[in-house]
This record gives sequence, C-alpha cells and structure tokens, in this order.
Amino acid sequence: MRALFIVNPQATTATPHIREAIVDVLAQELDLTVVETAHRDHASTLARDAAGDGFSAVLSLGGDGTVNEVVNGLLTAPEGPPRPRYAVIPGGSANVFLRSLGLPGDPVEAAQTAVEALRQGREREVNLGRITSGEDDRYFTFCAGFGWDADVVQLVEHERSQGRKATPALYAEAAMKLFFRGDIRDPSLRVVTEDSVLEGSYFAIVTNTTPWTYAGALPLQPTPDSRFELGLDAFALTDSSHAAVGWVLSQMLFPKGLPAEGEGYTTWHDLGSLEISSSHPRAFEIDGEYLGERERVTFRSAPKALRIFC
Repeated sequence: MRALFIVNPQATTATPHIREAIVDVLAQELDLTVVETAHRDHASTLARDAAGDGFSAVLSLGGDGTVNEVVNGLLTAPEGPPRPRYAVIPGGSANVFLRSLGLPGDPVEAAQTAVEALRQGREREVNLGRITSGEDDRYFTFCAGFGWDADVVQLVEHERSQGRKATPALYAEAAMKLFFRGDIRDPSLRVVTEDSVLEGSYFAIVTNTTPWTYAGALPLQPTPDSRFELGLDAFALTDSSHAAVGWVLSQMLFPKGLPAEGEGYTTWHDLGSLEISSSHPRAFEIDGEYLGERERVTFRSAPKALRIFC
C-alpha cells in the first residue's frame, strides 16, 4: 500500500530518533513517502493532493493542529480517486483527538497500532464538527471555542513564536494571566440552538467528543456526554466571578465531568446545529488552533465524515 507520511518538524515529539523509529515501523508494511510540512496549512495541501498522487493511506506525525489540517485536506479533495484512509501518530503536547479515540500516546506504539489496523483493515467512522462563517468552511475534530479559550490559544501561539514550548504549564499560565487580568469579563456572546437562545455568555465551547482538553494528564470535561457517534455538545459560561469560574473548572476535572445543569453555566447535548455570535469581534479557535476574530459562526454536525484506521 502506498502511504504518505506527513511530518510536522515543529511537533513536540518529532525528534530525529523518534522519527527514525516510526519510519522503521511503518516501512515494514507500507510503500512510504515522507514529507515535512514547511508552513501553516501545508499538511492540508499535501493531504488534499494525496489521492491524485496515488496514495491509498495518509499518516501524520504532529499535534492536534496537524490532524485538523490533514482532515480538512482529505475532506476537501477533488472528486475522483478514492479518498485515502487516515491514521494518526501523536506528536503534540495534548493530542486530544488521538487520546479520545483510545489510541496509544507513545508515537512508536501508535505507529505499530496504525500498521496493525491497516493490515487488518480495521477502521472506525467518526462524526466531525463543521463551521461556516464569512471567512470559513472547515471541519474540526474535537472542539471549537469563542472567547477565553481562544484568547489562551492566541497567547500561547505568541509565546511559541518567541521560542517557548507549548507545554500544559504554558497553557495554564496563559489562562490564569488572562483571567486575573479581567480579559474574560466580556458577556458579548449569544448562543442560538433549535429550541433556545442564550444571551450574555462570557465564553463558549462546542465539542465533538470528550474531553475538551487536558491539564497535563487530567481531562477537562465541560461536556462529558459528548461522543464521536453523536451530534455536537456545547458549554457557555454565564458567570465570570472568581468563585463561579473556580467551581466550574474544578467540576470539569472530576472523573464524571461537569454536571449537565448548574449555576453559572449552560450546556447542550447532541445538537445537529447551533450558532454563536458576538456583538463585536472575539477570538475564535478550532482544535487548539487560533483562527483570528469572528463575530458569527454556524456549527453543524457532520455524521460519519471521517474514516480512520485505529
């Protein structure tokens, strides 16, 4: 089987030793072509062209941002040759999508699992989320966010451009800095579903699975019932006081996650679609990648959109 292996050289675990070990595992079963990404959205272009270039499978080494680019490339490929099947090898600091699938967090072990799945034809179909706005029409694999979390992602990306690594500690530092500076106290968000309207939200998250993210090894679960097999779930913060935010975050860290109902927030489960808008531009992210500021985004569930070897 001809396979394209897309490697993000900036990935946390993309050391030469680990890359060599992964390639050794994959090359035992696959006619492998290895390509490094050179810029943002390069992985998307490579994945989009993979079918036309004769590849039957695409694998990637990188974080959730690399996964997002590959998925969007595969799903926007021109009609014609069959879409290559996809397998993920973790290379980031969080690897939320892969961990949500129950796959190994060690990259060499994950490569072995991918080879076994390819050999056995073991596949899984997963639902995705899809966003549309004036600027976008793209998919996300596990989450999208307006407000605080997107501000955190933007700040972390800035710190990374200054040479810092995207560790869980850096994300926590950025979140606390923005919180105590008062940046989240902006109740400009409006959430509209098929049967409800919520005004005055401080930040909002739309999820396609659980957890939303990780604090080190601990999962943060604002929507613990979210599943790849269902529609979209959502969370909106409606009280930005220190006490309320502290209580909500602590509940997210519990094994069962945040209760569906409580004070200071609202949640929704298994939605086909929803819309989030703001009275002025707010930071927006998908799968941990900052997209810039948006005023209105429509979210839709995309059932069985992706086939993945796992």
